[in-house]
Amino acid sequence: MLETHEIDDYEANFPAKINASQDNYLKTILSISEKYLREEFSDAELEEFCDRIKYIELLENIEHIIKEFTDQYLEFVKEIYQRSYPYVDKKLTDFIKQKDKSIKIIWSDSYNALKSMDSESISLMVTSPPYYNARDYSIWVNLDEYLKDMRLIIEESYRVLDNHRVFVFNVGDIFDNDNLKTKSVWGKRRLPLGAYFIRIFEETGFTFVDDFIWDKGEVQSERHKNGSKPYPFYQYPMNCYEHLLIFHKHRIDKTRYPCPVCGTLKVNGNTQSDIGIQSWECKNEKCFIRSKSNRGKRFSLKTIITQSGHIQNNTIDGSLIKKWRRDIVKFTPVFKINSKGENILGHTAPFPEDIPEMAIKFFSYPNEIVLDPFAGSFTTAIVARNLSRIGLGIELNKDRFRDAILKNIYTKLGELYSEITEFDFEKEVMKESLDGISFFKDQDRQHFSSKDFGKWGKFLNSFEKLE
Repeated sequence: MLETHEIDDYEANFPAKINASQDNYLKTILSISEKYLREEFSDAELEEFCDRIKYIELLENIEHIIKEFTDQYLEFVKEIYQRSYPYVDKKLTDFIKQKDKSIKIIWSDSYNALKSMDSESISLMVTSPPYYNARDYSIWVNLDEYLKDMRLIIEESYRVLDNHRVFVFNVGDIFDNDNLKTKSVWGKRRLPLGAYFIRIFEETGFTFVDDFIWDKGEVQSERHKNGSKPYPFYQYPMNCYEHLLIFHKHRIDKTRYPCPVCGTLKVNGNTQSDIGIQSWECKNEKCFIRSKSNRGKRFSLKTIITQSGHIQNNTIDGSLIKKWRRDIVKFTPVFKINSKGENILGHTAPFPEDIPEMAIKFFSYPNEIVLDPFAGSFTTAIVARNLSRIGLGIELNKDRFRDAILKNIYTKLGELYSEITEFDFEKEVMKESLDGISFFKDQDRQHFSSKDFGKWGKFLNSFEKLE
């Protein structure tokens, strides 16, 4: 317990926002942490934080008090960080934050929507990007232009993804013309998109962690077989795999975080435990757990986040762990064309539920937001909803795919079908910008306004190709 003079000092100096009794453990946390709270927060921020945690004084269970204080502290620190980004659209963020169980559809170019979202507001990202010149709605002049557009989106994804969280990125290497040297049929070659994307992700700040190889089974095509020329230099394999690339975001954050055992901020910074991960050691001598050598708990923000949901209900079933134990995993692709030649899914580029199921169960907890920035047929959002997460997707082609997407969601979710909410970004945000509100285009945040409609028209047209 605290010494009497420590309690008296706390009552004299700390903002008079918390009137906890001497028996309430919140008072212990605050008395030990006051010095560090003043270092982390301005006076106004400290007052705001104390208002926010006042309800904790009504709790009696010490574990509950520590958890609530820690959760509120982490959330408040994140909000302060988010305030530093000035280009958030309130309508969009309010839509994303709505407390409901619906699948959320954002009709927008991916870059624009991401650019307007709060920093570090997404718990997990899972997607498969539009493949280079593989569909009539995803055509680029050349490979460099495609990768430049993808880089912009990945950069915004890094900002939007929460710290110490995961991006699962499904992409396949393709056989096509990069259109950099020649546009003739002789310019076609194997394009290692997986390798190109790994480099972009790492240059953006992500850490490359794993590459699962999705074995799609026996090839269905006779291309490259060259059966009439069974000689050396004429034999080439057909592509029957795709990459499932796993990236972690670790933004170095030297904000002091509370000990997960005692809840106090009396901690000292250790060296980074990994690239981008700041570790801490509890220096509270009265902490509930200390080592035999009297060392305090060692932890990081990453361990607080990732270990917070270690309860029975979040256990991953053994069959799924076994399925993904090897980094070569075989499962069947989605067959979208039936025997009559009809596209039964409506969208031209669906992907199997196996991918988001693994990603969501392995890298998120219930009630967290899972975003697919190239949502397509909304498989990720559907699986997220089935697994008690908030499924959020961005899709560009509303006129072309809306009916098929809604039908797919209704079919997959059954009685839950009515829980769909939609946000038309062009209608709600971009057209409003045409009435005089400035908007941005690229990473230097160059502004455009309705006074320069020529530039604005080029700006709108430049994003028609992104998906």
